[in-house]
Amino acid sequence: MSVTKTETILRQRDGSMLGSGKRSHRSWTDIALNLWGVLVLLFLFAPIIVIVVYSFNTGRLLVSFDSFGFDAFATILHKPAVQNAVRVSLITALISAIIATTLGTLAGIAMARYPGKWVWWFLGLLLLVSVTPEIVDAVALLPWFVWLGQDLGVTMFNDGIVRLSIGSSLFATAVVSYIVRARLVGQDANLEEASSDLYAKPVTTFRRVTLALALPAVLAGFLLAFTLSLDNTIVAAFVQVSGTTPWPVYVLSAVRSGLRPEVAAVSTVMLVLTLIALAVVAVVLKRAGDSATDIARTMAGG
Repeated sequence: MSVTKTETILRQRDGSMLGSGKRSHRSWTDIALNLWGVLVLLFLFAPIIVIVVYSFNTGRLLVSFDSFGFDAFATILHKPAVQNAVRVSLITALISAIIATTLGTLAGIAMARYPGKWVWWFLGLLLLVSVTPEIVDAVALLPWFVWLGQDLGVTMFNDGIVRLSIGSSLFATAVVSYIVRARLVGQDANLEEASSDLYAKPVTTFRRVTLALALPAVLAGFLLAFTLSLDNTIVAAFVQVSGTTPWPVYVLSAVRSGLRPEVAAVSTVMLVLTLIALAVVAVVLKRAGDSATDIARTMAGG
C-alpha cells in the first residue's frame, strides 16, 4: 500500500515538473510583448532620467554637461529667487491639498452613502472639471478673482497665495472625491447602521465609523492633491501676483534666459517628494488591507 502511494507521489511530482517545464517555455509573442513594454517604459521615463542626471551638472547652463557635482543643489540654498519660488509652491500645495481633501472627502462620502440619480449628475460635473483644459480654467479664474478682489473689495482674493491655492484645488477636489467614493463603495454600511442603533450621535458615527473607514483614502487623496498642486503651471501663470511666483512659473521665465542646473536640481527634489508621497499612499492602503489591484483602483478613483 505504501509502495503504491510512493509511486503515485513520484509520478505526480514528475508530471508537475514536466508541466512546469512546459510552462517555462515562453513563446516569441510573450518575449516581444515584454520587450515592447520595456521600450514603452524607456520612452516614458527617458526625459525624467535625463533631467535627474543633468541636475548633477556643474556647468553654467543645463544643456551643457561639464562634470559631475552637487553645485546645483548647493545653489538652491544661496539663491533667494529659487527659495521663494519653492516656498510659494510648497505653501500653495499644502493649502490646496487641505481644501481639496476637505471638500472631496465630504463629496465622496455623500456619493457613496446616499446613492441616487443625483450621483451620476454630480460625477458628470466632476468629470467635466477633470477634463476641462487648464487654459480654460485659467482664463475663467483670472477675471473672477479680479471681480471679487477689486470690484467687490474682498481683499483676500488679491493675495497671490489665496489665488494659487483656490486655482490648484479645483482639479484636486475632483480627484479626492473619486478616491474617497471608490473606497467607501466597497465598504459595508452596516457598521454605521449599528452605530446609529446603539444611539450614537450622527457626528460621533461620522467621526468614529465613516471617517475611520475612509481614512486611508482621505490620506491618499491628500497626498495626491499635494503632488498635483505642485505642477499646476497654466493656472498659476494666470492667477499669480507679484511676489508670489510659484516654481513652475519661475521655470517658464527661466527658459528665456537659458535653463541653469539648479532648475533640474529643484525638479529632481520635487520628483523625489512626489515618489515618496505615492509610496506613502501605497503603504497606507496596503496596511489597510487592500490588495495591489485595490490600491491601483483606489488611486485611480475607480
